[in-house]
Amino acid sequence: MSKAKAKKLTVMVSSTVYGSEDVLDRIHGMLTNFGYEVWMSHKGTLPVSSHRSAFENCLEGVRRSDIFLGIIGTRYGTGVDKGDPASLSIAHQELRLAIELKKPRWLLAHENILTARTLFAKLGHEGIEGRKSLTLKRSDVLEDMRLIDMYEEATFDRLPLAERFGNWVQKIHSADDAGRYILSQFFRYQEVLAFVDEHFRNGTSLLEGQADR
Repeated sequence: MSKAKAKKLTVMVSSTVYGSEDVLDRIHGMLTNFGYEVWMSHKGTLPVSSHRSAFENCLEGVRRSDIFLGIIGTRYGTGVDKGDPASLSIAHQELRLAIELKKPRWLLAHENILTARTLFAKLGHEGIEGRKSLTLKRSDVLEDMRLIDMYEEATFDRLPLAERFGNWVQKIHSADDAGRYILSQFFRYQEVLAFVDEHFRNGTSLLEGQADR
């Protein structure tokens, strides 16, 4: 009897769609060619159960996947309850869950987010609290201030520098930038598999304790 085919590493790509289609198309094609199973709502490859809401299907994808690939674009994303100031987009919720679960994760952020964050800080509006007094007019450059919040959560901005682990977020401007990063990080499939097996599948994590701080 032939040996059963090994299960592919699954990569859950955050549910950021509008404004990021070219980046998502590039990522899906590359990761699929490298041998990963890619769960992406944009491509319809995310496992969906009819008894769950759209939100819960996305969050379940984060829970079940081996790797989380987050994309923080210039659009905040769907799912926000406009009547609830504390409501978060599904992409924001996915990021928080990936951090909470200490998932092995790689993240991309559009350069506009970093530029806006730096500018606001230099004007005296640093951090989430410092930006509360600002009102951002919706724009294709940066749709929502919470995109900066997502970036700071991903980089563990509130922790002392010496305590920030798993906080790399790659700045990108185009699909080409994203493609170079994906190639560098994911091309050597066996190395990624060994990394996940060693640090995450045996009950230990390089990011242990990060989400609890």
